Amino acid sequence: MELRYGTNPQQQAAIEPARPGAWPVRVLHGSPSFVNLLDALNGWQLVLEASRALNRPAAASFKHVSPAGAAVAGPVDDVVAELYGVDPAGVGALTSAYLRARDVDPKSSYGDFAAVSHPVDAELAGMLAGVVCDGIVAPGYAPGTVATLSRKKNGRFLVLEADDSFVPPDIEAREVFGVRLTQQRDTTALSTALLDNVVCGTLPATARDDLLLGLAVLRYTQSNSVCYVRDGATLGIGAGQQSRVDCTRLAGAKADTWWLRRHPAVRALAFRPGLRRQDRINWQIRFVEGDLTPGENARLSEVFYEPVAALTDEQRAQWLADLTGVAFASDGALPFRDNVDHAYRHGVAHLAEPGGSIRSGEVEAACREHGISLVHTGLRLFHH
Repeated sequence: MELRYGTNPQQQAAIEPARPGAWPVRVLHGSPSFVNLLDALNGWQLVLEASRALNRPAAASFKHVSPAGAAVAGPVDDVVAELYGVDPAGVGALTSAYLRARDVDPKSSYGDFAAVSHPVDAELAGMLAGVVCDGIVAPGYAPGTVATLSRKKNGRFLVLEADDSFVPPDIEAREVFGVRLTQQRDTTALSTALLDNVVCGTLPATARDDLLLGLAVLRYTQSNSVCYVRDGATLGIGAGQQSRVDCTRLAGAKADTWWLRRHPAVRALAFRPGLRRQDRINWQIRFVEGDLTPGENARLSEVFYEPVAALTDEQRAQWLADLTGVAFASDGALPFRDNVDHAYRHGVAHLAEPGGSIRSGEVEAACREHGISLVHTGLRLFHH
C-alpha cells in the first residue's frame, strides 16, 4: 500500500504493517492519504465494536480523525428521508445506520470518510454516489458496488476493505519528535457489564444500549470527549477540547441543532429550486442558530421564496423542552457538577462516566437533583 502524501500535501509519507504481511485493510480503489488511513482505521474499529456490542449494523461519519456522527441501524425519520430522497419504510438497515450517523452533524459530515460494520450493498452504494464523501471502509462489497463507488470524485473516491478477523498486536507504538512511545493496547471489552454500577436512578434497556454506543464512540474520539445519544444515534459529539465542560456545551449545542432542524418552521422553509442539498443543510443550520451575518441576511431572497422569520426564544424553548430521554457519556471522570447542569439542559436523563474524581459526590448530587440516572463505568477511554 502506498500513501498519496502525509498529513499535508508537502509531506511525503509511507506505510507498513506492524507485523509483516498482516494488513487490517486493503485498497480496492483510489490512493489514500495519511489522514484517510487514520480516519478509516479509527472508523472501522468504532463500527466493529459498536456492532458487536449491540448486535446491529453500525456506521460512522469521520472527519479529521474523530466521528462527526455514529449510529446503529434504526428508524429513519421524515427529516432524513426528505433530505436524502429515501423511503423511510423501505430503507435497508446498513443505509439507515449511515444516514442516521451522517444526519447528526451534516455540516461537519460534508466530505466525510464513511465506515460501516457490514458489507456494502447496492442501496448504500447508490446513496453514497449522491453525497459528498471522500471514501469508505467496510468488511466487504456486493457485486457491482465497487464499480459504482469508483466513479465518484472523478475516480478519486477511496474504497477500502477491512479484514474483520484481523487481530492487532498487543503493543502499540508511535513516534513524536524523535521519541518512540509504546503502550499496551486497551483490550477491555465494551459490554453491558460496564453499566452495572448504577449509582442513582434506574437504567432502562434502551438507555443501556445508548450508553454502550456512546462508549464505543468515545473510544475513538479525540479527547477530551463526550457525546449525547438517543435511540441508537449520537445527537452531538464534543471532541478534543481542553476543558470537559466545553465539550459538554459544544456537543449539547449540536444536539439542540439536530432537534431544532425538526421544528415545523424549519421544515417549512421554502428553498428556491436548484439549491444543492448541502446548501439547504447549511441554511437550515444557520436559520436554527439565528445569528445571521449582514451578508447572509442580504442573500435570503436568493435562497428562499418567501421572507423568513427567525425562531423566537419562546419557540426555541418550547421545542427544546420536548427533547428528552437522552443518554450522555464521558470518556473521563466529570470534574465538576457543571457538566451535569449543562447536560440536563439538553434533555439528558441518563449519564455514564468513569467516576472517581474528588468531586464525584457533587456530580452525583447534581444527577439526583435533576433526576438523571448515573452510572460509574470505572473505565477511562482517552484517545489521542
